[in-house]
Amino acid sequence: MYIFLVLVILIGGFTFWVISLPVFGSLSEGTRLQRIKALPNYKDGGLENLSPTAMKPDNVSYLDMLIGMIKGNEHSSPKKMLPHVKPDFSTRDGVKLIWFGHSSYYLQVDGLNILVDPVFSPRTSPFSFLGNKNYEGTDFVKTEDFPALDVVLITHDHYDHLDYQTILRLKDKTKHFVTSLGVGAHLERWGIPGDKITELAWGEATEIAGLKFLARPARHFTGRLFKRNQSLWSAFIFQTPNHKLYLGGDSGYDTHFREDGVKYGPFDLAILECGQYNVYWPLIHMFPEQTVQAAVDLKAKVLLPVHWGKFTLAMHDWNEPVIRAVKKAEELNLKISTPMLGEAIVLDENYPLKKWYLD
Repeated sequence: MYIFLVLVILIGGFTFWVISLPVFGSLSEGTRLQRIKALPNYKDGGLENLSPTAMKPDNVSYLDMLIGMIKGNEHSSPKKMLPHVKPDFSTRDGVKLIWFGHSSYYLQVDGLNILVDPVFSPRTSPFSFLGNKNYEGTDFVKTEDFPALDVVLITHDHYDHLDYQTILRLKDKTKHFVTSLGVGAHLERWGIPGDKITELAWGEATEIAGLKFLARPARHFTGRLFKRNQSLWSAFIFQTPNHKLYLGGDSGYDTHFREDGVKYGPFDLAILECGQYNVYWPLIHMFPEQTVQAAVDLKAKVLLPVHWGKFTLAMHDWNEPVIRAVKKAEELNLKISTPMLGEAIVLDENYPLKKWYLD
């Protein structure tokens, strides 16, 4: 009996210690929590999407998902090292964008440096020994390679967009963090001063050094531990003196793309998720054809499909997202760019379209 009680106490203590680790972040309190509760889409203890959004269809069980993930797909990861080029962080006029795989990319605007959803750890997981490892060839850039950063933008708090170890390595070289409302609780726990963090609710904007960030609705969810939807998930409209970009974050397809296209478009570039989809969760991620349609809805001049090319978080072939997106873009006569990892897009000048993912 005593041995059993000791085991229960030890297990309970260990569990409490694990869930108290800083990697899981913190829930909002005080003024931040009051801001969240005052939002029109806060109901019944959590934030909601604009449209009803089930995590899965009624005819799909979590057991179905688990079996599907265990079964896997032998083509869900590339068989060889992915090609990449050494990133060029040198300053130039205009807007330069460099994609590092999945949803991490660098924007340089007239000498100002912005990093979006930086994840430079081997796995999208709270622990370095759990989860699928990044593809061979995608670890070609380190946090120390980046110049001083004016802004780090975080769209939402999932591990494949907000990485604890990456943030720790970047926080001292970053002037300011812009993110969705509620995510600041994580950042403050990780040692970032509150005066370096700007949190935006949908429809709110901030301006930093002449660059405007406007938070807009997306169709997704949040949470790093057990409790979901305690912080916002957002897309961001990013406006420079001469260009307007749509930074999509994670989102299922919905009417918000068309509404933003009418109200804020056209966009010089739409950066939209295009990967990690499945019929088991059809509303919280887009299928590639929906990604292309979303770009059309936004009145985007060019589409950059992201959220693929680094991690396997679904069951499709690793390069299926971009193959399907390019095919649909050609059908709809939409310009699309598929840069190699590390290769630069330069707005109005260079939109790489080599099909390197077929090699």
